[in-house]
Amino acid sequence: MKNIIKALILFLLIFSQSYGDENLSNQILKNLRCLVCQGQTVHDSNSDFALTIKSVVKDKIKEGNNEREIYTFLSEKYGDWILLNPPLKKSSFLLWFLPYLLFFLGIIFLFFLIKKPKIGP
Repeated sequence: MKNIIKALILFLLIFSQSYGDENLSNQILKNLRCLVCQGQTVHDSNSDFALTIKSVVKDKIKEGNNEREIYTFLSEKYGDWILLNPPLKKSSFLLWFLPYLLFFLGIIFLFFLIKKPKIGP
C-alpha cells in the first residue's frame, strides 16, 4: 500500500512539473511574433519557423532558463521584432511615445482652432 502511495506521489510531482513547464511554454509562445506569418503569434502558427521556435523554447525551459532569459536570447538572435511587447530602449523611444505626442499636439491644435478671436467692440 505504501508503495502505491509513493508511486502516486511521484507521478503527481512529475505531472505537475510537466504541466508547469507546458504552461510557461505556452505563455512565452503567445508573447512571440511569428516572423513568417503575418499577424500571428508563434503559439498560433504552424510554420517551420514557429515549430523551430517552439522546440527552442521547450529546450530552454528544460535547461532551467526563466521567461526573461528566453526573451533575451530570442531577441538577441532575431531582434526585438520577435517580441510582441518590445522593450523600451533609446532606439524605440520615439515608437512608444510618438502616439501620445501626436495626441496632445492634436488637442492643442483643436483648442486653437475652436477658440476664435472675438472681433468687434
